[in-house]
Amino acid sequence: MEITPLCSMMGARIEGVDLTAARDNATTDAIQQALVDYGFIVFPDQHITPEEHIAFGAQFGPLNVHPHMESLEGHPEILNIKKEPEETANFGGGWHTDLTFLEEPPLGSILYAREVPPLGGDTLYANMIAAYDALSEGMKEMLECMVAIHSASRIYAQGGVYANDKHPAKNKEEQAALATCEHPVVRTHPVSGRKLLFVNPSFTLRFKNMRKSESRPILQYLYNHSTTAEFVYRHQWTVNDVAMWDNRSTQHYALNDYQGHRRVMHRVTVDGDRPF
Repeated sequence: MEITPLCSMMGARIEGVDLTAARDNATTDAIQQALVDYGFIVFPDQHITPEEHIAFGAQFGPLNVHPHMESLEGHPEILNIKKEPEETANFGGGWHTDLTFLEEPPLGSILYAREVPPLGGDTLYANMIAAYDALSEGMKEMLECMVAIHSASRIYAQGGVYANDKHPAKNKEEQAALATCEHPVVRTHPVSGRKLLFVNPSFTLRFKNMRKSESRPILQYLYNHSTTAEFVYRHQWTVNDVAMWDNRSTQHYALNDYQGHRRVMHRVTVDGDRPF
């Protein structure tokens, strides 16, 4: 297994691993460590079936079935993230950390590039550990004991971003289940022990015991700070890339700059634990 860093901030390419083959525990452990070390890893030129995609993801933990999105037919663990040439909106087109509206947000996601446009369709990844490290000591001290309220309502509830799109909440019961949960603003990574910012503009509503109007200026500062160029890696997809990101320590943003072209990605997501 050969690991090559992609940029100074985050990201690595891993070669010499066949994702269709069985792997020993040492290889799986090395992949997990690379994920922690680099935040984003990509295995180029892989050719995997949905079953192999699921099997690879399951090596890292139980797989999530998205509570609001339709899955690939016959494979509930796989999201079929598809944009047709005539469509104008894309899925994931804003900075976010996946599913932070859950009490136990995911460990990470594994995305397989099935079809990519000739130009565009890149994904941006932001290093939330580096973003935290760059804060002033005063800001770190203020944020240390703060708690944020997260919810899926802004995206998946009636009137949300996907309310009238092809990605609605599946049924009325799920609409009613769009409750809030609480997570620390400064999270400790469960493997590395590093501190990181754990807020994102898609699912973070406000700080606990504060109004939205009071929370907004601080949250907006954190969003702008954490996604400045010095903390961001931009991945240009190639067909048959299989990429995995650490959802605990990153945000990402799928760019929507390929109008008139088709893009198809399959995603499995590994369950995580409760932030602390």
